[in-house]
Formats: sequence, structure tokens, C-alpha cells
Amino acid sequence: MDPNGIVIQPSPYSVKETIDRLQSILQQNGVTVYARIDQQAELFRTGQSIAPIEFIMFGNPKAGGPIMTENPLAALDLPLKVIAWKDSDQKVWVAYNDASYVKQRHSLSPAISAPLDLGPLISKVLKT
Repeated sequence: MDPNGIVIQPSPYSVKETIDRLQSILQQNGVTVYARIDQQAELFRTGQSIAPIEFIMFGNPKAGGPIMTENPLAALDLPLKVIAWKDSDQKVWVAYNDASYVKQRHSLSPAISAPLDLGPLISKVLKT
């Protein structure tokens, strides 16, 4: 699996713990968590089954506002999103949009697009 514009990294934690750690760091830094969705639980309600997968949407309007001002279409990629899931080999993965891909996709200037780089945040989440 190597989709264009998406960063995928292994997590040493369970899906729930990975997203818990991310949510905790976000809240400690005053970032708004807009939604957290347990896709496994949602599908279970419809009679379907899937391995654990959680999705979180978050952002900071102070940082996102200038991005959308520069190009309103960038709102298609905002708020920021991260997913964590367990694969068939029982490995947990984290994925998010690559900042350079979003920057190029929406022709954003470097100064405006800096908050899109989730790499340092995810490194903190995955630190053991």
C-alpha cells in the first residue's frame, strides 16, 4: 500500500491507545478535536465487522484560517485527519495527509502551509 500524498507509519500501540495519545497531545496544546470516530464500533452497529480502525479530526482555526483564505479549496483537507488501524497481520498503522502533497495540491505558500506538517506531532505520539 503506497497511496499518493499519504504518510503511513507503524505504531507500537493499539489503535485505541494510538488515538488516545494523539488526542491527549492535541488537547494539551490547545488544539480543537472536532470528532473521533471508532469505525469498528460504527460498522458493528450495522452488522458488519472490521478490524479496529479509529479516525480523529482536529485543527486550530488560527492556523487553518490563513490556509483557507489563501485557497478556499484547501478546506477539503481541513480539519486535519489521522487514522489508525490494525491490519490482517495484527500490526497497527497510522496515516495522514502529507503536508507537501496538500501544499502542492492547493498551491499554498510555504509560510501558510507549515501547520499542515503532522510529522513532528505523530513522532511524539509514536514515541515509546
